[in-house]
Amino acid sequence: MTEYDQELDLTGLNCPLPILRTKKAIALAEPGTVIRVIGTDPGSPKVLSVEEQEGSYVYLLRKP
Repeated sequence: MTEYDQELDLTGLNCPLPILRTKKAIALAEPGTVIRVIGTDPGSPKVLSVEEQEGSYVYLLRKP
């Protein structure tokens, strides 16, 4: 698994909240920050990786 700098747990939230909260976290992050996002909503943005763990989706995102 790729290492990450920040974790964002969005479990139980439905669209559009996961996308909005992820967008906010990316906006506040320093360039190069890798954010691990955990959620149960199957909609997802472009990511470094995605895994399913115990019924949740786990995403790794890198701010350009």
